[in-house]
Amino acid sequence: MSLISLLSRSNSRLLLVFLHKSPISVNLLETKVVLNSLQYSKTTSGMKSVYVTRPDVASIGIDLLKKECDVSSWSQAVPVPRDELLRQVVGKDAIYCALTDKIDSEIIERAGPQLKCIATISVGYEHIDVAECKKRGIRVGYTPDVLTDATAELTVALLLATSRRLFEANKEVYNGGWKSWAPDWMCGQGLKGARVGLFGFGRIGQEIAARLVPFKPSKLTYTARTERTTEAVKLNAERVSFDEMLCESDFIVACCALTPETKEIFNTDAFKKMKSNAIFINSARGGVVDQTALCAALKDKRILGAGLDVTTPEPLPLDDPLLKLDNVVILPHIGSADVNTRIEMSRITALNILAGLKGEKMVAEVSI
Repeated sequence: MSLISLLSRSNSRLLLVFLHKSPISVNLLETKVVLNSLQYSKTTSGMKSVYVTRPDVASIGIDLLKKECDVSSWSQAVPVPRDELLRQVVGKDAIYCALTDKIDSEIIERAGPQLKCIATISVGYEHIDVAECKKRGIRVGYTPDVLTDATAELTVALLLATSRRLFEANKEVYNGGWKSWAPDWMCGQGLKGARVGLFGFGRIGQEIAARLVPFKPSKLTYTARTERTTEAVKLNAERVSFDEMLCESDFIVACCALTPETKEIFNTDAFKKMKSNAIFINSARGGVVDQTALCAALKDKRILGAGLDVTTPEPLPLDDPLLKLDNVVILPHIGSADVNTRIEMSRITALNILAGLKGEKMVAEVSI
């Protein structure tokens, strides 16, 4: 065993002095070993180390982690830069991340073999390389149930804002367009008597449907991989094919997961099949839509309007052509932006990490 390795095991302060004073040339590999040894100093003393990629998550989660772990985090309320993330994950036992963080094989490799779990404060986990996690035996936690109601509420609000042209009307108040009452001015499309199609009928889809029932649509339909008979009966919803939903719905709501099968499923062909009065709502993931095709459909009035809480990329560039259209409402991905929901998401993310580090059952774990 080298002198440097011995020093790193016995006294980290002495090691730093040695490295600073010694004329000995240390090769790159041994330098990495030394730095990792220093990084692990807290872990070897009994505390697990956790890196949190944002400082602005609800404090309840961070406080839970600090009781049992050595916690460090990015210092600014913006996504952590890639190079900073690569530096900070070294030697960590767990990573607390968000949708804005790409946790790929490079990040996982850089963290090291002691990395036991990754938990994201989101229901989506496409930003995490789950295949790499599976290969390395790393557990992945997420927050699927807690944001269901908040996302369903926001989706219905977005649908109404789009169909009843609330943002267009609001602008007219401020720009002088509001002159007097007119019989056809700012008229939108109502839900009563309309046919609503839901693409996806999981927890969020079902809660959206439940909130739409009081508006008295003529029919609720859904398209999903599996039959949801019990849930559908309660809501008087009918399962239909994707093409039937596209062709017959007045409102189409995307509330599905982003998978290889659903990626850009709403494309040029899909928009061509929709009714000319159709309103398309997306609170799922931006990736389920071909945005170029959507923009063309809106611009050419092939569909009546669209409401988006998710886009690709996020945020949208200010020169994106969608932002030049009047018949689209775009929100900055705020589906779960309810105060109590975000607090609970932070708590569950922390509990997932603590469970993962202890080898216990997580509150919500991705099946990989």
